[in-house]
Amino acid sequence: MRTPKPARESSPRPVSPAAMTRRTALSAVTATATTTLATGFALATRPISAATITTDSAGLVAGEVKIPTPDGGAIPAYQAQPGEGGPFPVILVVQEIFGVHEHIKDICRRFAKLGYLAVAPELYARQGDVSQIQEIQQIIATVVSKVPDKQVLADLDATVKWAKASGKGDTQRLAITGFCWGGRIVWLYAAHNPDLKAGVAWYGRLDSPKDDLHPDHPLDLAGDLKAPVLGLYGGADSGIPNELVAKMQEKLKAAGKPSEIVLYPDTPHGFYADYRPSFREQEANDGWKRLLAWFERYGVK
Repeated sequence: MRTPKPARESSPRPVSPAAMTRRTALSAVTATATTTLATGFALATRPISAATITTDSAGLVAGEVKIPTPDGGAIPAYQAQPGEGGPFPVILVVQEIFGVHEHIKDICRRFAKLGYLAVAPELYARQGDVSQIQEIQQIIATVVSKVPDKQVLADLDATVKWAKASGKGDTQRLAITGFCWGGRIVWLYAAHNPDLKAGVAWYGRLDSPKDDLHPDHPLDLAGDLKAPVLGLYGGADSGIPNELVAKMQEKLKAAGKPSEIVLYPDTPHGFYADYRPSFREQEANDGWKRLLAWFERYGVK
């Protein structure tokens, strides 16, 4: 059997319908909402790297939950928290383009081991299940490009409400972090929720063509941030040019916002993704330490 090559992920770019292959178009027709989380790693990310970090659930309460949403439905989410005590500071963990698969679940457990309630809602749930799609451009064309920003922000608000109602989440100490697709969402949510304490955006797109579903991007919202955001970016990310990062830094400075961006030289997109070839251990560890310090600095913990 031929071993599939690992998918190469760069910052996701919008895909026009004209660029869709016949295979992609057929998938678009059959894409359906998902009501449960994927098991294991998304197909597009396999084979998995030997460097993959696995965090156990010993001493934790961890697993799938349902988040009631404003439209009267519910979306699946993964949550992890310490087994005893609480209420705990709340971290919203926002997925990569691969959805809430094993890597995102593991990140939730990493936070829980440190005393947080971490929850990752499946923000593509209404548009479809990306876990069994092998090609990244197909994931973007058939599902990700169809997810409205307005829906995402409302679902994150609903997740905060769920955390508070659980009795285990202290939403007065609320933070958000996200990766790739989720990194962009961090910036948007920081401009949306005045109750947010802090955010950390890992290599999230800063600008791209707009449409009705995605009317604003981080560059547009630099002056509207209601919470400080730490951006962690790779200097060798082909999808996010260094010039664009510099432009965002200039906009943040001009707006007088306390947000910051760290640009790691010669570092690719996805450098925190320990299960993929893009992983860079030194930069990933440094970014994680900066994240924890950022949350402490702004009163999350």
